[in-house]
Amino acid sequence: MPDRSVYNSRDPRCKTPYGAVPSGTKVQLTLRPLRAEGFSRATMSARFEFRDDATVTLNMPWSGLDGARDLFTCTLDTGDYVGLVWYSFGLERLDGKGRKMFGPYQLTVYDGGEVVPEWFGEGTTYQIFPDRFRRTRVPDPQGMVGGRWVHTAWQEEPEFRPDKNGEIRNRDFFGGDLKGVMEKLDYLQGLGVETLYFCPIFEAAENHRYGTADYSNIDPMLGTEEDFTQLCQMAHQRGMRVMLDGVFNHTGYVSRYFNGDGFYPTPGACQSEDSPYRSWFNFIHWPDQYESWWGIYSLPAVNEHDPSYREFIFGGKDSVVRRWLRAGADGWRLDVADELPDDFVRGIHEAARAEKPDAVIIGEVWEDGSTKVAYGVRRRHIMGRHCDGLMNYPFRNAVLSYLKGGDAADFVNAMETLRENYPRFAYYSAMNSLGTHDTARILTLLGAEEGCEHQSKEWRSNYRLGPDQRRRAKELLKLGAALMFAFPGSPTVYYGDEAGMEGFEDPFNRRTFPWGREDSELMGWFSRLGHMRKQSSALRQGDIHYRVGKGPVLAFTRTQGGETILAAFNTGSEEATLRLREHEGVQLLLGSARFHIGPEGHLLTLQPRTGSLLQIVPMEEEE
Repeated sequence: MPDRSVYNSRDPRCKTPYGAVPSGTKVQLTLRPLRAEGFSRATMSARFEFRDDATVTLNMPWSGLDGARDLFTCTLDTGDYVGLVWYSFGLERLDGKGRKMFGPYQLTVYDGGEVVPEWFGEGTTYQIFPDRFRRTRVPDPQGMVGGRWVHTAWQEEPEFRPDKNGEIRNRDFFGGDLKGVMEKLDYLQGLGVETLYFCPIFEAAENHRYGTADYSNIDPMLGTEEDFTQLCQMAHQRGMRVMLDGVFNHTGYVSRYFNGDGFYPTPGACQSEDSPYRSWFNFIHWPDQYESWWGIYSLPAVNEHDPSYREFIFGGKDSVVRRWLRAGADGWRLDVADELPDDFVRGIHEAARAEKPDAVIIGEVWEDGSTKVAYGVRRRHIMGRHCDGLMNYPFRNAVLSYLKGGDAADFVNAMETLRENYPRFAYYSAMNSLGTHDTARILTLLGAEEGCEHQSKEWRSNYRLGPDQRRRAKELLKLGAALMFAFPGSPTVYYGDEAGMEGFEDPFNRRTFPWGREDSELMGWFSRLGHMRKQSSALRQGDIHYRVGKGPVLAFTRTQGGETILAAFNTGSEEATLRLREHEGVQLLLGSARFHIGPEGHLLTLQPRTGSLLQIVPMEEEE
């Protein structure tokens, strides 16, 4: 590996400005080889991937000395380009021998021509799985789509066994509804929540509602459009916004559009080739063979290039995207965003901004969104005018690894890679979470022994953490939550994590909220974090600077204006000491860290498996 002292893309002595840049930026690049190595010539080669791999080669003239190092500098003009640039360097000695190569390095060039709303990334988001959050009555499913049935008792276990045909159909409902969410808005406000993110709420056959049956109707078990608008109004009165889940890559087999079971009175795509929805779907052999999402027959894939489908989703004034924003929503989270064509995502973005200028679009992407390749195409997710932010699964993965004994240096490197690759608006609008409806519960992951994934589903259904496992898992969850709330991007709480819910994969991660049986210790912790996030400009908008990232100890500051918050964490089983800067003092805001001044300077003692948030306060120099 080349010596990073010769070129480090995160070092302002080597590259300015830092990280991703808007198009039109002139980027200064500098190599810093040791003079003793005798290099006399340097070049830089840049490949513009989104411009048919066009390549530019620049000479890097000698520009001076910095101590024992030669400096070779050039300026890369990004012009009107938007996309990825891959650049490399070459160094040669005067005799033409001893050539060294460095790179390639990534430069993200984005469209900086619009102002991205900042509200989403600043505040706390709460993800609600609507069927399992709160119900106000036991609903009667008679006449509803899907042949569903309803659990009588709220505390029952979700159905996970196949039916008599060997199929898991997800037709068991608990009856959570929008009025139930309205009843708990004060509770959510008490957690400091500023954005309610709903998993799908439109009519659908399955309890998860990711196979949409009718985009024009709220699922009747949840309520009505009037209920939705009322909920949005009540949320807005409390300073909260509402984000909907847009599932536009596929519909349901049971739907008004496909109508696989004939539930809807008008002909769907599989019933008549004259159906207005026929062109929405790709049939291999009509009517029984068709493309579906990941081969799941109940989720027919749509043709996102079809003009009438585009008009329906985002093109018209009364399109799905615009209509529900008018009804009260403030943004959309796009399900499987990397499976949607770039121009389709851009169309959604344009429609949302046209309807509501501060609407936000968040995409579901599980990897580094700047380099994501799907179906052989490099995606433009965060190049501007597509997604304003992404679900930050790389953050979750890095936190989990750190909490389970990984090196804090790996966390720092993973997050700095994202910060370098992402435009600032995308980094600060990321949806950061420790768990979602697609992952096992964070408390279970932190407390369960290894090998549980090899147990039967029946075993996993009955599994609960023992007292010692749960105590340790809670310690780590509190640490992880403090890290999430202190980090740039929106801290996103999956419903019930703050109440201590457990569970492995779907459907065990989608149990009903334990009203009246919440873990009060965890709820108090999350509430304090939520209110700190709400009140601190440093946590909402501040720059991040790492103090320590080694072994079990991680510490960074967030600074905005005159406020600096220090976030300090120790995942180890022993106390750890963090040295502060000269004349720095702290005021403990949350946690158990102890500050003292000794012969070795200003020190902070971190208890095992704890996270603490502190405000940096200057101390006068002693006489």
